[in-house]
Amino acid sequence: MPLNLIKISKQAGIILAPFWLCTSSFSHAFDLSIKEKEWLGEQIFINECSGNIECITSWNEGEEFPSLGIGHFIWFQARQTTPFEETFPALLKFIRTKNAHVPIWLDTEDPNSPWGSRTQFYSEFNSPEMIELRDFLTDNQSLQVEFIIQRLNQTLEAIITDFPEEDRPRVRDIIQSLLTSHSPYGQYALIDYVHFKGTGLIVTERYKNKGWGLRQILEQMLTTPTSLYSFVQVAKSLLEMRVINAPIMRNEQRWLAGWEKRVETYLPPSN
Repeated sequence: MPLNLIKISKQAGIILAPFWLCTSSFSHAFDLSIKEKEWLGEQIFINECSGNIECITSWNEGEEFPSLGIGHFIWFQARQTTPFEETFPALLKFIRTKNAHVPIWLDTEDPNSPWGSRTQFYSEFNSPEMIELRDFLTDNQSLQVEFIIQRLNQTLEAIITDFPEEDRPRVRDIIQSLLTSHSPYGQYALIDYVHFKGTGLIVTERYKNKGWGLRQILEQMLTTPTSLYSFVQVAKSLLEMRVINAPIMRNEQRWLAGWEKRVETYLPPSN
């Protein structure tokens, strides 16, 4: 259910500072403090897992891959193809750059998911490898947050340059307004949404040629007043359209209410 983020942030003694961005690059727009990263990680973990540590290794019903870590990074089998962006191997590479210990069975250049099905995954849920995986992911929560932030830092400029040149100043203004006028929720919304539903740049992450990522939100906001409320409303409309356009066998309607509740957490409580 929607989080009272103001109360959470005040209890934690955290106020995310605004980011005064240069007009040419957003590559370091989310240089957060340790406390801010902890706060962000808590919100993402609650969004994905309701704080349940066993959920850190999951395989959602109706999906073709497991979802791992506080951010539910997805992991494919060898030669598996899906419309969605695989993120778990990239997370492992990032963690290795931080000199953190990686379990031996995961420490390969291009690791593939060892589970052939959801049934196999849960039959091995308490295997030594799975327990080691959960311990590894639990011990490295802060690095997972850093990876999520880095992912947006590295792609925000690419999202902007994907727009026609005449629209780019307006897109920058929208982003800067969200970051500086709606702290801490604007930062949280941008970081979490890209992690949650992607940049919108990957052409395979579309149904009937309609995307639902951050790029598509910004495109629709070009003609609306800039506010966090409009960001949330556009996000919800795109997610609803995704469900309408999704292949019937995926039955994405079952997830829509949870998706909409998640984006509602980007708004400050009204009281």
